[in-house]
Amino acid sequence: MKILIAGFQHETNTFAPTKASYPSFIQGEGFPPLVRGADVLGLRDVNVPIGGFIKAAQARGHDLLPVIWAGASASAHVSTDAFERIGGEIITAINEGEFDAIYLDLHGAMVTEQHDDGEGEILERVRRIVGDRMPVVVSLDLHANVTARMFKHASALVAYRTYPHVDMADTGERAALILEELVLQGRPLHCAVRRVPFLIPVNGMCTLVEPARGMYQLLADLEEKPVVSASFAPGFPAADFPECGPTIWAYSFDEEAAERAADALFSKIVNEESRWEVPFLTPDEAVLEAIRLSRSSDKPVIIADTQDNPGVGGDSNTMGMVRALLHNGATGAAVGVIWDAPAAQAAHRAGVGAHISLSLGGGSGVQGDSPLVAEFEVEYLSDGRFRFDGPMLNGMQGELGPVACLRIEGVRIAVSSVKMQVFDRNLFRVAGIEPERMKILVNKSSVHFRADFEAIAEAILVAKAPGPMAADPADLPWKHLDPDIRMRPMGQSFKSFRAQSC
Repeated sequence: MKILIAGFQHETNTFAPTKASYPSFIQGEGFPPLVRGADVLGLRDVNVPIGGFIKAAQARGHDLLPVIWAGASASAHVSTDAFERIGGEIITAINEGEFDAIYLDLHGAMVTEQHDDGEGEILERVRRIVGDRMPVVVSLDLHANVTARMFKHASALVAYRTYPHVDMADTGERAALILEELVLQGRPLHCAVRRVPFLIPVNGMCTLVEPARGMYQLLADLEEKPVVSASFAPGFPAADFPECGPTIWAYSFDEEAAERAADALFSKIVNEESRWEVPFLTPDEAVLEAIRLSRSSDKPVIIADTQDNPGVGGDSNTMGMVRALLHNGATGAAVGVIWDAPAAQAAHRAGVGAHISLSLGGGSGVQGDSPLVAEFEVEYLSDGRFRFDGPMLNGMQGELGPVACLRIEGVRIAVSSVKMQVFDRNLFRVAGIEPERMKILVNKSSVHFRADFEAIAEAILVAKAPGPMAADPADLPWKHLDPDIRMRPMGQSFKSFRAQSC
């Protein structure tokens, strides 16, 4: 076959402070930078879905027509300019090209300035051009908010099964196999869909632990002939539109088989709803517990600063956890990565060893957060270039812009000029901080850091410091949710909450 391939990834937090502009996708912000044409094939060995698809398709002798691939860090809405420019290139290529099938590497939780369902909008535009018979297979992030429009216009949707997302390339390979099956059979798959009736906190979705681990084990067990594919997307619980939430679906050429698989997965999750609740610590509780645990350990205790995770829409510059470390007298502690380009530039101007007065971070606009005004010692400087060596983006080059390590009392702070989630230990090393040697590490991340940090951690704690992304979805100021969905596991419905608020 000749297969047109393209990718456009964004996870949108409609409550976040900063939108995704076209330059966000040019830079990548933790994703590979935007590439076009034959350069897309250079992602073949990168752990992103299109990389796995390319490798599998080429190995099976298919010709590929690469168009564009673009991704940016989670944030508020994708600008209309970025959506139309990137999406427009995909649509133009589909209008002009000759091919037998389409593969799209999408996220599934994109909200734009004009469209609540960015992926649904793209897929509907695609179908208008190619008609109903063209196979269009799409890979999705585990955090996709999968919509009726996406199911209607895609021949098949297949989602990641790990969080941290170590199986992104594997998902692209599965998409390639499903596309071949569709062409071989020459008929559409039956899709059985189930909507889960409650929102799940992001921290509760980690597939390294229960209950998510057991859910995905059952999913894998069910995916045997005649079931062609089964997926569970816990969703991204920060997109304020009616179809936000978890979704289960299964495909088969046998309708009853698909329905049985979807029913089994749905029964498991609704019967175990209480297990999906997540306990959170205050900043002071997390720091005091980390200090206690670190006294008898030669490994760092890691605190996830989950509500300022740039991977879910935070700006990675809140100061709540830094203040808690200082207030409780923590030593041997490091925080990463604070996005504050002016502070990094000031440190580079001053040089290593200088003591400089700064107003650091605190630009979120979130109640309870403010800049930390203090004197810092410049301990280390770098150009911010590094390589990802951890499991998630292994082998990819990273670019944080000018980076500085600033020290205040017993706390080292990695400061960058580019916003990026802490996927990898090398985000500390590029600031001169050896993570294994620290007593306490505060990571601006929710779950992805576990892929590379869990092996060195004495314990992992989750703290709710002030930040743009509420760890508990029931804390968000929703306006447009499905009235019947529960805002947290075992919580009240949105309809009930609105009635009480009135």
